[in-house]
Amino acid sequence: MISFAYRALVTVMNEGSFHHAAQLLEVTPSAISHSIDKLEKKLGFSLLIRNRAGVKLTEAGKLILPTIQEILNNENRLMQEAANIKGLTSGTVKMGAFSSVCINWIPSIVHQFNELYPDIKIEVTQSSFNNITAQAHQGNIDLGFTCQPINEKLVRVLLVKDQIYCVTPKSFIPKNGHSITIEDIKNEHFILQKSDYDGDTKEVLDKYQVKTNSIQFSIDDQSIIAMVDAGLGMGILPKLALENINGNVSAYPFDKAYYRSIFLVMNAVQMKTPAAQKMVRCIREFIEQTYPNNSLE
Repeated sequence: MISFAYRALVTVMNEGSFHHAAQLLEVTPSAISHSIDKLEKKLGFSLLIRNRAGVKLTEAGKLILPTIQEILNNENRLMQEAANIKGLTSGTVKMGAFSSVCINWIPSIVHQFNELYPDIKIEVTQSSFNNITAQAHQGNIDLGFTCQPINEKLVRVLLVKDQIYCVTPKSFIPKNGHSITIEDIKNEHFILQKSDYDGDTKEVLDKYQVKTNSIQFSIDDQSIIAMVDAGLGMGILPKLALENINGNVSAYPFDKAYYRSIFLVMNAVQMKTPAAQKMVRCIREFIEQTYPNNSLE
């Protein structure tokens, strides 16, 4: 099969050190180093810069790493296809998801999938929209849950439309009693989660003329709720993010309904693996059962 050096190089970059990569691959750090040295000699240029701060790719390494990752992905696909031919169900599905999907969807999806395919391993990483998109593009994950904007050339599947709400202290009541207008928020400060500040939320901020200097940033959805509860500002959160979190706050729709679009993204190679295809079917079934109207309101 493929050279161990390819897997060693990718693992070193993912783990950030030779030591951690060696532990994961169950070899010695010197074996990792020797393998990458041989690969560098074969290619005719250096791939890594090593110093006290750790390791990083050379410019040549940055150019070649996506090709090496693609080779590894194709190897994984080959082994899964071979297992299918032999009547086995095996493999690994690596998924990336933002916080509210990790909290509200992933447990049910993984549970359903494990019942159907107990021998397929699942790995889930929580991250920001941009990082999930980048990881899917590079092939470091098989599937990613993300929101607009999606800049990379990825296969994308629209899952649901998630209505966006204004989160206010309990004492606040809109002038019309039921929805947020520009007049309600023109002098208000807003608290957003910086890592999950998606394009659809930005559209709402622009439409309601929220100024940049009126925006503060928080760590996560629950922190936003806590800060709104304390009277430090208002929040803008979609319906999914408001589920399973606590706080003495109110959530009002805007006078015009706004939604963020939640997509499942994958690159053209990863989507062909049997394990990934099974997971896509499982996710689609979960969405259809949970949101028959394809929206959260």
